[in-house]
Amino acid sequence: MINLHDHYDGLIFDMDGTLADTMPTHFTAWSTSMAAHGIVFPEERFYALGGVPAAVIVELLAKEQGKSVDAVAVAEAKEELFLDLLKDVQPVLPVKAIAEFHRELIPMAIATGSPHWVADKILQALGIADWFGAIVGADDVENPKPAPDTYLRAAELIGVDPKRCHAFEDTDLGVQAARNAGMTVIDINTLL
Repeated sequence: MINLHDHYDGLIFDMDGTLADTMPTHFTAWSTSMAAHGIVFPEERFYALGGVPAAVIVELLAKEQGKSVDAVAVAEAKEELFLDLLKDVQPVLPVKAIAEFHRELIPMAIATGSPHWVADKILQALGIADWFGAIVGADDVENPKPAPDTYLRAAELIGVDPKRCHAFEDTDLGVQAARNAGMTVIDINTLL
């Protein structure tokens, strides 16, 4: 196990696709919700937009496809369907092991593109909610990923200088957000 607490003062984890293997479950919820409104959301595009808030994705795709929808309502319906499927979500084991090893050694936080309340439910379902000193969701900041705000707020809440934080991410937008916050980033795809 890499012992990061000798070199960093805080660890900040993205959640979806990084700490929790939620992406297949999110894609199922997205596909069903969007199809109900005649909007196509290809899987490749879904992964490319990882970390972007749901309502922003709905607005973007609806505009591109000439559809008029209530983006917030569609996003909420997607999140509700996702929660119904939550029992299927598993942790990303190598990342969970890193968090588990460090949880009592240095402050840790979650910086996610999901709404805060959804992040709470996922972390509770995985039995790891109490490992983290802070959770920052897309709805907790003015500018979500790829802006650095989510990561900067997470570092602030655990009382650690962002430059002394190590961030764990699985998407290009998330990596960009953490780097823009001044953090050293581990792309978890290199661990798997």
